[in-house]
Order: sequence, then C-alpha cells, then structure tokens
Amino acid sequence: MSIAIDTKIQKWGNGLGLRVSGLMRDIPHFEENTPVTVEISEDGFTVKKAQQSINPLPFTEEQLLVGLNPNTAHSDLVPVTLESEWTE
Repeated sequence: MSIAIDTKIQKWGNGLGLRVSGLMRDIPHFEENTPVTVEISEDGFTVKKAQQSINPLPFTEEQLLVGLNPNTAHSDLVPVTLESEWTE
C-alpha cells in the first residue's frame, strides 16, 4: 500500500522538521521513539521503520566483557598518562 501526502518542512528550533501526523503516523503505526532508517537521495528522502537494532555495534558491552580479567585485558600495556593530560 502506498499513499502520497503533500506536507511541508517547517522551522523547528534551529533546524527543520517534518511533523509525522495523521495518516503518516497511523498507517505505518509510528509511535514516539520508533527507530527509523532515513534513506537520502538527490530527489529527497524516505523514512522507514528500522529493520534492525539501532545499536551500530555487532556486540553488546556484556558480550565484549565475557572472560575479561587483568591478564586478558593486557592491563600491563596501558600507557602512563602525563600530568599535562589530566583536566579538572
């Protein structure tokens, strides 16, 4: 199903915004915080519900830390910070 809706981009704070309301919200069932993918072309852009997680990393932090200990973390290779690198 495809419907064309004429609307306009409006000033929103210091940027521009496109309000997602009415049919644009109801038909694809967009809700607040719905992850979307924006495809940009020379003709404009298309907004679709994201097909995958918004997390761009293939692993979670928990998965990356499995089995980590002082020996496997190579803590002996951590460089010593200089006094000039400390900020308050």
